[in-house]
Amino acid sequence: MWDLCTHALDAVRLRRATYADVRVMHTRQRDLTTKNGQVGTLAQSETIGIGIRVVANGAWGFASTDRLTREGVAACATQAVAIAKASALAKRADVVLAPEEAYVDSWQSPLRKDPFEMLLEKQLEHLLAVDAEMRRVKGVTLTETGMQFRKTDQWFASSIGSRIHQRKVQSGCGVAATSFQSDEIQKRSYPNSFGGQYALQGYELIESLDLLRHAPRVAEEAVALHSAAQCPERTGTLILAGDQLGLQIHESIGHPIELDRVLGQEANFAGTSFLTLDQLNRLKYASEIVNVVADARLEHGPGLGTFAYDDEGVPAQCTDIIKDGQFRGYLSNRETAHLIGLSRSSGTMRTESWNRLPIIRMTNVSLLPGAWRLNDLVADTDEAILMETNRSWSIDDRRYQFQFSTEIGWEIKGGKKTRMLKNPSYSGITTEFWNSCDAICSRDHWTLWGTPNCGKGQPMQTMGTGHGAAPARFCNVKIGSAFAKS
Repeated sequence: MWDLCTHALDAVRLRRATYADVRVMHTRQRDLTTKNGQVGTLAQSETIGIGIRVVANGAWGFASTDRLTREGVAACATQAVAIAKASALAKRADVVLAPEEAYVDSWQSPLRKDPFEMLLEKQLEHLLAVDAEMRRVKGVTLTETGMQFRKTDQWFASSIGSRIHQRKVQSGCGVAATSFQSDEIQKRSYPNSFGGQYALQGYELIESLDLLRHAPRVAEEAVALHSAAQCPERTGTLILAGDQLGLQIHESIGHPIELDRVLGQEANFAGTSFLTLDQLNRLKYASEIVNVVADARLEHGPGLGTFAYDDEGVPAQCTDIIKDGQFRGYLSNRETAHLIGLSRSSGTMRTESWNRLPIIRMTNVSLLPGAWRLNDLVADTDEAILMETNRSWSIDDRRYQFQFSTEIGWEIKGGKKTRMLKNPSYSGITTEFWNSCDAICSRDHWTLWGTPNCGKGQPMQTMGTGHGAAPARFCNVKIGSAFAKS
């Protein structure tokens, strides 16, 4: 692979490109699902190719190919330079990149059990057993389970001298039970909705989540929700479980800090941003106890936003996003960092595959833990609604006004968790909501949640991100207005 990378760099130099980077990516993926005791999906795929990105005449060009021969790579390099020179005819200014060192390195994400070295039949057998446990519960209409595994080898080389190989293995799984009664649908998921939990780990992640043990509870709660009280409509105190708070971070902090959106370079799929450049170091984004970082380093955890180097060859970093409630940082790449006067990229360029341009993506955008134990937080709360596990969400294209609903809620009265509530929801304005946070639970309750399906760009790229969160309390939140009272 290194020979192909070197050949590509030589080819673009001959055509007078002033900068180039090359990525060869080899990806294997395995998907397994069941539905109502039957096999739903059983698929394994593999893809390999090369993407070449260049700057020529002050403009970007990109081309890719799966013809991994010297001739195929040379033709791809020629096309990338030709596109750059054509783009230069309409450029507003020359591309200038923030400086970066050259790195020669190799890195592999840690794992104990390679899922691709395990029998597919054994993995499917496990899912079918979990599915059967949920179907034992009377009143369950639909049962679903799934596992997904992805292994990516990437060889990166650049004209500044970097040569970096990275291997990442990603695993994920989840289960869901749905109950239809009359004209109402209720659903419960574990360990999270929309596919479950994902991490940069091997099959040991699936074993740690113990799907078989949780399956009956998931099914029983889906049925019980039909008899639960409707979530009251009011303005009051809200406690969000970590799984829901992870999505709240993703939508109302992660997307608006993407600097390409702020600068108007990217608006597809997820919109723009309210975080204009004049807000940096001036906006009181949240209350003083709120600290949020974008951290791609392995020491932060094996998140879907964890790596050693991004797709520009910039090392993984920890960037303060919100520090003691103040807005402190964006997600940047080498080009946008230079545009706003930063000395260095924050290392957030990533791509879905060899045939896509890298773009700015969330790494692990996490709320740092506080000091509360969850039981103490509940006991300290006279009246509130505790909400768990996202059901749906909506947020405007500037990421400012939002509405979320969750699968289940619990009423808290007199410092005790009491009755189950159905159809819980809440809404608000991003900065008002985060400024209302008055308590965050400790590291003991903190989980680095994986979101495997974040979409951005055109053509759209689906990328995994991580969001660390522990349960937290928010005051004066509009609650329960998304559903009509039953």
